[in-house]
Amino acid sequence: MAEPVPVLECRNLSVSYFTRAGAIPAVVDFNLKLMPGEAHGIVGESGCGKSTVALAIMNYMGKNGAITGGEILFEGRDMRTMTQEELRRLRGSQIAMVYQEPMASLNPSMRIAEQLAEVPLYHEGVTRSEALARAERMLAQVRLPDPQRIMNSYPHQISGGQQQRVVIAMALLSKPKLLLLDEPTTALDVTVEAGIVELIKEISATFGTSLIYISHNLGLILETCNRLTVMYSGEAVEAGDIRTVFNTMRHPYTRGLFNSIPLPGADKNARPLVAIRGQLPLPHARPEGCYFGPRCDHFLAGTCDRRPLPMVPVEPGSSHNVRCARFRDIDWERAKPKPIERAPVTAGGIVLNVEDLTKHYTVESGALLIKAKKTVKANEKITFRAREAETVAIVGESGCGKSTFAKVLMGLENATGGKIGLGELDLANLPVQRRDESTISRLQMIFQNPFDTLNPSHTVGAQIARVIKKFGVERDPRKIEERLYQLLDIVKLPREFAKRRPRQLSGGQKQRVGIARAFAGDPKIVIADEPVSALDVSVQAAVTGLLMDIQRENRTTLLFISHDLSVVRYLADRVVVMYLGQIMEKGTTEQIFSPPYHPYTEALLSAVPIADTNVKKRKIVLQGELPSPSNPPKGCPFSTRCPYVMKGICDTAPPPQREFAPRHVIACHLDEATLLAMKPVITIEPATIEPQTA
Repeated sequence: MAEPVPVLECRNLSVSYFTRAGAIPAVVDFNLKLMPGEAHGIVGESGCGKSTVALAIMNYMGKNGAITGGEILFEGRDMRTMTQEELRRLRGSQIAMVYQEPMASLNPSMRIAEQLAEVPLYHEGVTRSEALARAERMLAQVRLPDPQRIMNSYPHQISGGQQQRVVIAMALLSKPKLLLLDEPTTALDVTVEAGIVELIKEISATFGTSLIYISHNLGLILETCNRLTVMYSGEAVEAGDIRTVFNTMRHPYTRGLFNSIPLPGADKNARPLVAIRGQLPLPHARPEGCYFGPRCDHFLAGTCDRRPLPMVPVEPGSSHNVRCARFRDIDWERAKPKPIERAPVTAGGIVLNVEDLTKHYTVESGALLIKAKKTVKANEKITFRAREAETVAIVGESGCGKSTFAKVLMGLENATGGKIGLGELDLANLPVQRRDESTISRLQMIFQNPFDTLNPSHTVGAQIARVIKKFGVERDPRKIEERLYQLLDIVKLPREFAKRRPRQLSGGQKQRVGIARAFAGDPKIVIADEPVSALDVSVQAAVTGLLMDIQRENRTTLLFISHDLSVVRYLADRVVVMYLGQIMEKGTTEQIFSPPYHPYTEALLSAVPIADTNVKKRKIVLQGELPSPSNPPKGCPFSTRCPYVMKGICDTAPPPQREFAPRHVIACHLDEATLLAMKPVITIEPATIEPQTA
């Protein structure tokens, strides 16, 4: 029987971008073979060439990009020999792509129905009524509620998770043989991500679609892919069967990525994460020999600094390949870096006391002359305490009220009711304009996106120095400069960066500047709003380590707002779980991650992808969408999506607060015995080393 033809095959693919400075090689000597129905993951840091590979496959690299070597075969035919018309016919019908940002694929001025109908109209020439009917059926297949309403909506009228499902529906309308997914779930909540991952798996099985997943989330790759390619600085450094690579990795860079991930066994004190030192080299400044050499603990001059450096099988006949001159010389059991153990930090007295904090908004809707007023309950009776040198995580899906609480705390919004005690001061109705310098300096914020919070026309040094002077930490220019350099040292940035402007820094470097600026005024409390969600895992490990070091030295209280429970488990001392403006559960990190759980906490834990083959999870995929804050359910806010819902109880009365241990509270109608009988969501099985696959 003849061997099936690969859906896609990249042979020694090289891609360059042409600038005034000359050709910049973005991808070098890349190989990949994708069989029908197979899912292949491509991982690596930002700038390693993952997205360039996807754009080369689509033959969509812009005017200054070109394939400079190798071949891309689609079903055995070299795509470089195809005409532009053939490529246009191929894109969207046989090969489709889902981008990281759904609004990059949706036209804001067109209804969803028109945009979806374009696909079968253009590629298959069906009638308009048939195209619209197929579009509506596909929206139902991607589990969008009320497809007819979605069809009649504009993109801005639906949520981010719904936008991403629309884009997936658009990509699948012509039943493509190959689907490229470029970070398709990075901006989504973990619960939405879990639903979309399951959806793509089902649709791939139904239509026999082959998948290429591009991501820096190794947990997501483990859950979705059969094979894996690890890229570094434009070239593949390791490739093989997913479990083989995860269990018996043979490249120091792959090992470095895994050391940067907060797996269940990691501990911020006993076993802290180890970040990869240094930076990814720029394409025009790659070192001789192994590109990873300057960052590698196993670099050997005379061996690792020579070319050619080909991909070779780990064992004869194995499909597990690695690009490393020394992988056979390394003792991989002893090669794991030894983390620097730290003594646990003892929390001090209460510095923040939140009591029954409530924030409501009044919004108007309706026609021009008939206005209806609605109340949006963004925060409803929020109560918790934070101690000195403690990290309190606030977790939940988008729209649960995390950022609204941060705005009230920072004085950007006034509370509707309740108190926020900072010492003897009540901040609930004290806007930032009425706060004195001392109060403002005690509360600082690290934002999710450093690009939006740094002034592009001012140097890094000027922006940090302004905070030092503004809050009266130092007045003397020489002492201000000295303090500035100390802060750059603390966040591990070279002192010469003080003269650089934000555009000259990478995303991770900008985030470090944001951290330096937040700590410049010697704050007592720092609110970190998703500070690492947009960063690569290696940068993420460095930034979390940095936050802990500064907290340890300054005894700062950290409020960590996040939807990434893997990072929360690693970093937080206490966790507050919010849903639709209310606290569902609060307790120590250990209590939150062990039964008994609130059903919502249980679903959040089940949704987190974990990059460990020894971890087993109970599967819980939430159905339905987050209710509107302007029209919340009458009883428990989670009752419309809860798998344990008791009709006539959960949907009619607010849930009681049940205390299972000191300061461990669950708001749920389920009786104590049922909650205590819950099984763990995450279990760790004994490690198994799987044989090499040929």
